Amino acid sequence: QVQLVESGGGLVQAGASLRLSCAASGRTFSMYGAGWFRQAPGKERDFVAAISWSGRSTYYRDSVKGRFTISRDNAKNTVSLQMNSLDPEDTAVYYCAFREDYSARDYDDPDKYNYWGQGTQVTVSS
Repeated sequence: QVQLVESGGGLVQAGASLRLSCAASGRTFSMYGAGWFRQAPGKERDFVAAISWSGRSTYYRDSVKGRFTISRDNAKNTVSLQMNSLDPEDTAVYYCAFREDYSARDYDDPDKYNYWGQGTQVTVSS
């Protein structure tokens, strides 16, 4: 049984920073690829960032590249998302996710991820 718990969301003004964290518990030995997704009301779930088990490979959607940084600490079974220069367009519920494999070609496909957190709200005001 695997459980993911996210924290760090909140209400901030444009230009501010937030750091989201996701802690995994249970059978985490097969948590290889990790990622963050987000979903705004009335919108589809969108890919934000992904990272390989080693942390050597990272991927970002174009709109967050240079502002967001994904990282992980395998010893603590956590994955984080540092978000800088936040914009109202970033407002959404953010979800962390893990998959039991890893691919450099479909890292942005939510259907490939096996475990999901409950989501944490990020609201950016202007």
